[in-house]
Amino acid sequence: MSRCARRDVARYDWLVPSPRLLAVSDLHVRHPENRAVAAQLRPTSEGDWLIVAGDVAERVDDVLDTLAQLRERFAQVLWVPGNHELWTRRSDPVQLRGEHRYRHLVAQCRELGVVTPEDPFPVWTGPGGPVTIAPLFLLYDYSFRPDGAATQDEAMAAAYRAGVVCTDEHLLAPDPYPSRKQWCDARIRISERRLAEVDPATPTVLVNHWPLTRLPTRALRHPEFALWCGTRRTADWHVRFRAVAVVYGHLHIPRVTWEDGVRFVEASLGYPLERRRREARGITVDPLPRQILP
Repeated sequence: MSRCARRDVARYDWLVPSPRLLAVSDLHVRHPENRAVAAQLRPTSEGDWLIVAGDVAERVDDVLDTLAQLRERFAQVLWVPGNHELWTRRSDPVQLRGEHRYRHLVAQCRELGVVTPEDPFPVWTGPGGPVTIAPLFLLYDYSFRPDGAATQDEAMAAAYRAGVVCTDEHLLAPDPYPSRKQWCDARIRISERRLAEVDPATPTVLVNHWPLTRLPTRALRHPEFALWCGTRRTADWHVRFRAVAVVYGHLHIPRVTWEDGVRFVEASLGYPLERRRREARGITVDPLPRQILP
């Protein structure tokens, strides 16, 4: 290439979009409107990564089909499970339950080239990096109790009286663990150990379907639902593990909040009815996917 040609290439470098770390959650593609949104998700550069923070779908084939399409478009896709992926519905040909269902999804994601919580944490080296991206699977332990409920039993009784009970109680089996709480405990131990092994000089982006802190759940219309939204044991992880951002979903309240100088991004799409209600109230949210870095 001649010196003149090199100068011409450099002159137009600014026109080439920089790679971005992007995020989306709660696609719920069983809804045709949501499936159409997922089909329109596109990178703006060849180097864009996409975080998918759970609740892609309920049937295994829908989860994998959607992730496969996204993997074809984005340079890298990272997935963490939400509660809907872990449901075992009678209509799903894959009748695996609990940990076995999760491990099946992990194995299938690996065949697609999708990063899961069981894989080495990748390092984002694009603008804003280097940053270790940590996909986590933590579940919940019923410790986000409404004000006035001192014990889990009291909080659960209040939820049943209010008619606000998560479908997980019927469809999310904890097998082989005796309870979802004990499954959560195991996941916390595994994740905490792996995060402690990350180079302490490297910042992180923490990704989990459920919020890591209680603050986001304060915006819930029905506070009783917070029981199924996380664990108090991760309340300081964004500080302990040097997070520059935390990505989550589950609440269907897309927004950005800040805690201890750390940006918390709920990247959810949610249900079509919820979006129509926001539009009717004049509430606007950032388009999907949401930019995490730079």
